[in-house]
Amino acid sequence: MKRNWPLHVLVMPAIIIAFIFNYVPLGGIIMAFQEYKPWFGFTGSEWVGLEQFKKIFAFAEGRQVIWNTLVISSFKIVFQLIIPIVFALLLNEVRIMFFKRSVQTLVYLPHFLSWVILGGILLDLLSVDGGLVNQFLNFLGIQSIFFLGDGDWFRVTVIATDVWKDFGFSAIIFLAALSGINPALYEAAVIDGANRFQQVLFITIPSILPITIVVATLALGNILNAGFDQIFNLYNPLVYDKGDIIDTYVYRQGLLGGNFSYATAVGVFKSIIAFFLIITGYKLAHKYAGYRIF
Repeated sequence: MKRNWPLHVLVMPAIIIAFIFNYVPLGGIIMAFQEYKPWFGFTGSEWVGLEQFKKIFAFAEGRQVIWNTLVISSFKIVFQLIIPIVFALLLNEVRIMFFKRSVQTLVYLPHFLSWVILGGILLDLLSVDGGLVNQFLNFLGIQSIFFLGDGDWFRVTVIATDVWKDFGFSAIIFLAALSGINPALYEAAVIDGANRFQQVLFITIPSILPITIVVATLALGNILNAGFDQIFNLYNPLVYDKGDIIDTYVYRQGLLGGNFSYATAVGVFKSIIAFFLIITGYKLAHKYAGYRIF
């Protein structure tokens, strides 16, 4: 402590900020067990035990948002795993470095754009009235599609745009794994007469399989995070039945509806499930890929 005190002082502001914004608010969890009234406060509000949690499954909309979250996040996780791997494998075969770096830069860029910006762009592009995408569909003789007003199409749009935005950035970890493969393996395969496809099939894919297992298992912890920023900037009352997720539901119930206790209960329920999923993910990653943090 005496020797490293400058490092402790350096990290202290971050610790203080984390304590204020991440740990102090945890006291508000008590609202999930009360019929919280702001004018009575924590001490004066009626204690109701687990009644707020029972409402989650008693209300049809509560069950629906859980299902919506699972559907949207599951498809996002699957495609955010498959497409970055395929992209990394294809990009790894490119031998023209200028083209390779140009493609990498182009696919990375969307990741750094806010969903506020992309939401505004997508609202214009996908508009039924004059949107560029629907104009192209009309040109092909296809009737306009209400991408952001039809529940089923909204899910497809949300999943597709999320994958488009982040697949390039997600591929970085797989490109790093590919760069660590021993070139001697490929040289030996060439001597044995293996073509490029066989090299990918029997050397490249097995070599990145451990990191693939790690990414897939750790993604379990995000199965209840379907992307608040994206959904919030794209959804509307027309798609609540198919596009409303836990986070947006908590926002509407708590901040807009003033139903603080119920919104807190939904948030706590999500956090508890996510906690156990994260633990499960780490256990699986350690068991099947030898990955561990501590």
